Amino acid sequence: MTEHLLAREVAAKPVVTLEGEDIGQVKDIVFDPERGEVRCFTLSGRGLFAGPLKRALLWEKVHALGPDAVMVRDASALEGDDKAAREQRTERGGANVLGARMMTESGTVLGTVTDAVLAAGTTPRVVGYEIEAADRQRVLAPVVRPVAVSGELVIVPDATAEFSAGDLAGLAAAEAGLRDRLEQEK
Repeated sequence: MTEHLLAREVAAKPVVTLEGEDIGQVKDIVFDPERGEVRCFTLSGRGLFAGPLKRALLWEKVHALGPDAVMVRDASALEGDDKAAREQRTERGGANVLGARMMTESGTVLGTVTDAVLAAGTTPRVVGYEIEAADRQRVLAPVVRPVAVSGELVIVPDATAEFSAGDLAGLAAAEAGLRDRLEQEK
């Protein structure tokens, strides 16, 4: 079973080598909302007074994303600076989706994006978003195939409105249901 994590839960997780060396902690997650892939992490030092490391960890150099740490083979996995993270944020699809409205193709607003949901493991991807609905209730909406993503809107297929979960444990079933529905609609 795939473990799901909210992006905010990954921030501040330690980055650890397979030899057990603690080399930093996750500061920000840079992801491609259109492809549902984590691009890279920006890092900060560990400890109360540690600041940003000004280094990036590209996703392809991550060994695994676990519930307690981000694992890398060794310290050479880190980029020499954070240029890669800065460049990724300016590319198409690199917009910050937090605060964007999630809307169906037919124009129904589902809510405002408050967080991204990541599938953990050795091939993490964005599998949904936490959204705050008009009644201020927060739900998890699976995102199997977004239609369009910008800093202002996340457009999803109409069927997405029928599938949501109240917690991370229920998101897998909502995602499977949405996938089945979209396959039927082809």
